[in-house]
Order: sequence, then structure tokens, then C-alpha cells
Amino acid sequence: MRSGSRPIAAAEVTLFQAGGHPGAGARPLARTRSDAHGRFSLSYRAPKAPDAVLYLTADARPAGHGHSRAAHRVRPVRLVTMIGTGRRTGKVVLNERTTVAAGFAMAQFTQGGEVAGRSPGLQNAAAVSHNLADIDDGAVAEALATAPNGEQTSTLRAFNTLADILSGCTAGQTCDTLFELAGHPGAPAPRETFQAVADIARLPGNHAAELFALAEGRTDYLPKLTKAPDAWTIALRYVGNGHELDGPGNVAFDAEGTAWIGNNYTYGADPRRSVCGSRILSRLTPTGQDVPGAPYRGGGLYGVGFGTAIDPDGHVWAANFGFQGSDCPLDASRLYRSISEFTPDGRPLSPPRGWRRGDIVQPQGTVSDREGNIWVANCGGRSVTRIPQGDAHRARNIAPGGDSLIKPFGVTVDTRGRAWVTGNGSDSVTLLSPQGRPLRSITGGGIKRPMGVASDTLGNVWVANGGAVVAPCEGTTPAMVAEAVEDVVARHVDASVTLIRPDGTTPAKPFVNDGLFLPWGIAVDGNDTVWVANFGGHRLANLCGARVSACPPGLRTGDAISPAGTGYTSDGLERNTAVQIDPSGNVWLANNWMTVPLQTNPGGHEMVVFVGLAAPVRTPLLGPPRHL
Repeated sequence: MRSGSRPIAAAEVTLFQAGGHPGAGARPLARTRSDAHGRFSLSYRAPKAPDAVLYLTADARPAGHGHSRAAHRVRPVRLVTMIGTGRRTGKVVLNERTTVAAGFAMAQFTQGGEVAGRSPGLQNAAAVSHNLADIDDGAVAEALATAPNGEQTSTLRAFNTLADILSGCTAGQTCDTLFELAGHPGAPAPRETFQAVADIARLPGNHAAELFALAEGRTDYLPKLTKAPDAWTIALRYVGNGHELDGPGNVAFDAEGTAWIGNNYTYGADPRRSVCGSRILSRLTPTGQDVPGAPYRGGGLYGVGFGTAIDPDGHVWAANFGFQGSDCPLDASRLYRSISEFTPDGRPLSPPRGWRRGDIVQPQGTVSDREGNIWVANCGGRSVTRIPQGDAHRARNIAPGGDSLIKPFGVTVDTRGRAWVTGNGSDSVTLLSPQGRPLRSITGGGIKRPMGVASDTLGNVWVANGGAVVAPCEGTTPAMVAEAVEDVVARHVDASVTLIRPDGTTPAKPFVNDGLFLPWGIAVDGNDTVWVANFGGHRLANLCGARVSACPPGLRTGDAISPAGTGYTSDGLERNTAVQIDPSGNVWLANNWMTVPLQTNPGGHEMVVFVGLAAPVRTPLLGPPRHL
């Protein structure tokens, strides 16, 4: 146990088993004290449960706090290492890096300094902590230290700077200031360093510059930031096997929290060489590697766009939009009329040309409801295809008629089983009954070029208004989309989010802040707060939802939780389409296009994961979010 290279003596070291549900106390399994060299040893009886999560804490006095009885009670330094599942033997290091890794990864499972939560979110979060810090030696983990992270983004430097901020408290100099700055408005300040990190992770825009000042002059952990960030987020880029993601369009999480991702294009590292549509379905572990056997092929996959969904049986549905590079020789119109279906272990159930009933045309947004009905927005067909209980042979087409639904793009299902479909070309949202009967068309409230749509637990629906984004279907090509957004260098005036109430009414004005920049995807987390992915600006926005009690004090519905002037920025982001929340509270975004896209192969190559930032969601997502 050490701070930088300095050993920490006389620390109380405890091995805990994390609680199995929120509010459950962590159970101590063994306890000891570190010696003068910071070393310790523990023996313990392994828990019977194979998925039990273990972690180590070390409670110590800050340096220079004597050995008086009063000083002995002052232990604001708590260093933590997440061990995770399975029996651990051999060396383990606790330092500020492992504590930052644990605090961010476990941010949604930490209260009062103890860790507890449900499976699989808790277990997956513990594994993600090992992407940040190597518990064998206390160094930066390989995933964070190397490409596509490492020197390619500022995340490594932010991580080290956070560790330096903690080291000031370990040295006995900044604890009181750290706890005051890390505390949330209206909530008690943290009393030790681990909880302080978790509090920073959950509200990273709070006192960002003042926290940065606490690292001034400290050089225990390098390299570090040279100026304060907009917010203390930790964003990791995942690439699977390194040669599969190209234009990832959307992501859906299964019951275990693994990520299924459809791709626009066949992977190609050189954007100048034309590619055709992707014929694979990616599946990543919560830590960003390929699940054994993935990626998967067959079933008619071709150029999947915004449509990837998982039904109650775990079957995966990928909508074949037919994306391809500008010089691909194939006729996309022969390939964009189907949807593909896979078993939970990646075996295709759809035929080689995909399921083709229900007049599917350039399908985009795709979701399952809790009854297993699949809803597909036909961007090129002014219609929606409904697949009853996942039986593709019974698929039928629903066309409201007229100009009420042009370029259907996003779809969500509300608390009553009704489907809401955005019309990007009609500046509207169409409401369908649970059986698919058109009920009404909603306009106004700032709805302008709507893209993604998401529902909350109160029956509301949230719409991402792309403003300048024209959906690439029904005669609009991806090249036209690129031209439309090329000159948008500041937030477009029509970039906004609209709230639609359960009765179809909207506030008079949409919600606007500078975290919104060509909004595309939208998601609601387990606390009903709203997350928006942007096709421009390299930023993620977080808005206060309709459940105001879950927001920081003083905020109202639609107000920015992320910094209003910037959102949560990251130089790891490109042009993003999807945003989704996993069972650990990590926020995933799809780097769909390069910032400067060449139409021969405009695709981005990463998923970007903001660690521990949102309230966890039970998966698969079947309409409104369910808190894990």
C-alpha cells in the first residue's frame, strides 16, 4: 500500500464482500494492518457465491497526523482496490490510482463508502475498474495506457490528475478542501477519499476547476493535465478485435450486459478506399473485448444503421439499412429491405437475405416492447413494420398515410405499450397504439428534424431534434448529410430536445443548451435523467428529466446537468449517433462517422464509454428504463 512511491504504514486494511443489492451492507471477510513498509497479508474463506464481488479498503491517517488518540480517530484517507469475482492470490496494490479506478467504476454502487448492488451491473463494474488501474502493481491499466486510449485521448492524463488530487489528501494537505468540493449540492460532504471520488464521478462538472487546483505542484502520477477540464469524466474507447467496428450505428445490451453493435460499413482503416456494407454483428464484453465467437455473420446482415434491439427472449434484431461507401459496386436497393434475427449466442435465425415481410424499406430505429413485439421505422417507406411477438412471418406494415410521417427514424415504446416514431422529414412524432393503429401526429414544441426518441418511467417521451440533420433515406444520400452538417461549426439554433407528455402535448418551447450540437441519439437512465448523443461538437449532454427529485437541487425539467456551455466533452468522441446506458451505469456512445468524413468510408471505429456516469438500467431495454 502506497501513495505514489511512498509506503503507507499502520493503515487498517479490510477485505469486504460487496452487498448483493442496493442498501445491503458490505461484509468484512478479513482485517489486518500494514507494516512500516506498507505491506500486509490476509487470509480469508472465499464466499460460496461465484459472483461475489470482493474489494479491499485501507483506512489511514493523512501524513503528519501524529499518534494521539484524537488523531487516531481521524482517518479520511481511504484507498480502495476492486478485486472483483473469483479467489485472489498473490500481490495486490492499493494506491490513489486504484482508488480513482474503483471510485469511478463503482460510482453508482457506492454509498457511505460501502459497495453494494445487483448483478450483473456490480460484477461488470468491478471488471471495468481493471481497465483503469492494474491492481497487481498500482500502475495504469493496459487498456487505458495504450491505443485507442493512451496518448490518443486526454483520459489517461485526467485519470492521473485525479490520482494526484487524492495524493494531496494522503499527504495531509487538502482533505477538507477536497471533501467540500467533491460534495453534491444539498447533500452531506464525503468524509473519506473513496466516497469523494465516487461523488466526483456522479457529478463531474461540479467545481471542476477548483478540484484541478488541488493537483497543482503534485507529480506522483504522470502524465497529467495541464489545464482544468470542463468536467471530470473518464471516457474509454473500445474497439473489440481492432478490425471490426466501422460506422457503429447503435448498441443494445443483453441481460448479462454485453453490448451488441451493428455497423454501417465493412471495416477499413483507410477512409480513402471504398467499402461496402458491413455483414457482421459485433458483440463486446462490458470491458470492450469480443465475446468468444463474435463478431457474428449471416442472416442477411448488410449495412446496419440505427436499428439494433434485443427482445425479452434475448434474440437480437439488426435492421439492414444498406449503408455502403460511395464507390461500392453493389446495388443497395436489393439489400435494404430486411431485418436480421440472431439467437442469444449469435446464431442467425433469419434466412440469408434476412426477414423481408412487412414492406421493410431502409429500416432505421428498431425496438422491442415487453411483449416481444418488434417495431421498425422504415426511413425510406413512410411507414413502420410491426413484427408480432417476434414472429417475422406475421410482420405487417403500418402506413399512417399522407405527409404525417416522412423519413421515420427513431422509435420507442412507452409505459402503456404505445409506440412513438419520429418523422425526420415531417417534423413530427407519430403515436401508434400497442397493436399498431395510428392514433395521432404530434408537431410543435420545437420538433425539428427529429432523430432519436426515448421514453421515461412516468410515461413521457423525449425527442432529439437534429436541427440540421437530414436522415439519409428516401432520396437523401449520406453525402448530402455530410454537406448539410459540414458548415455547422457552432450549436445550430434548432438543436434541441422536446418533451412530449403522455397525452401528446408538449411545452411551448423545447429545451436548449450548448451541450446540444446536432442531437441524434437519446436515452433515459435509471433515475429518469436524459442523455443526448451529438453528431457534432464532440460532446454528451445530460438533462434533468421529469423526475426532478433525482436532479441536483434547483434544477427543473430540461435544465442541463452537464455543463450548460459545453456538455461533457471528450477528445475521444467523433460524430456520434447512439447513446445507451448499461447495467453498471456506464454511458456508451457510437463513434459513427469521422469528424471529417470521406464518403468512400466515413465510418468511425470506436465505442466510447463514459465510466460510472449514469444511473444503471436493467437490460435488455424494453421500452422505459427499469432501474437495476
